[in-house]
Amino acid sequence: MTPPGFLFCRDPLRPRRPDPLFAQEESAARRVGAQTVMIDHDALLAGDPETAVGRVRRDSGPYWYRGWMIPPARYAELERALVARGCSLLTDASAYRTAHELPGWYESFTELTPRSVWRSLPAGEVQPDPGVWSGLAGALGSGPGIVKDFVKSRKHEWHEACFVPELRDTDRLATVVGRFLELQGDFLAGGVVLRAYEPFVPGGEARVWWVDGEVARVTAHPDTPGRLPAPGLDTVGEAVRALGCRWVTTDMALREDGVWRVVEVGDGQVSGLPADDDGEGLFRALLVP
Repeated sequence: MTPPGFLFCRDPLRPRRPDPLFAQEESAARRVGAQTVMIDHDALLAGDPETAVGRVRRDSGPYWYRGWMIPPARYAELERALVARGCSLLTDASAYRTAHELPGWYESFTELTPRSVWRSLPAGEVQPDPGVWSGLAGALGSGPGIVKDFVKSRKHEWHEACFVPELRDTDRLATVVGRFLELQGDFLAGGVVLRAYEPFVPGGEARVWWVDGEVARVTAHPDTPGRLPAPGLDTVGEAVRALGCRWVTTDMALREDGVWRVVEVGDGQVSGLPADDDGEGLFRALLVP
């Protein structure tokens, strides 16, 4: 059986080389014996998957993708373009969407993550009446909340486009959601998610990397590279296995009451490593077909 290879995003200025952000990882993947191929992320996002995979040899085996985030619809196009060349992705388009977007993974993690509700909304669509958001928030009850889309928040604009002090404050909720949608613009992923706010203790988040339901690595979150908590993982592992996706990440933080919580789930192919981690141990774990 052909061992897995890795598709890395190419450097737009030097197409034969990996994107500088992933250069160390690409080198690490080759060190553990993996085949690496460059694909054109810009062409993929532009709707030209055939050009994007032009350097992938026909019948060259299964691949993991490793690079920038891809909207699920474009990821499905990538999968089809590879199949047309006699190749495959080890994370298919359905599994990618499941792990990448909150509505896909939420049910498996309901007891381990803040309560959440959502509404689909295509990027660029006219914003709904503010009453829509208060109606959506009603399922969460009173208290503070967080606004995000199916993939990301605007946590660096915390008070402006992320945090709502009281979800029953209809005007404030509408203002924060409106600003969030304005800032996301065409990059809005899937729609709007409202989450109950949970206070976490200082100390950063741990990013746990799972391969086939088992822990492959525990790293710091890229936003807090100097901090590496040590979360309990037994119940999280059960949820990961219930999700059924081969390569995923769970970001975990310690709540003020001493309970470890899953802050976010992600597809491992597009989850970031800390800057000082080249991923060699992770790629070795992924070499099983």
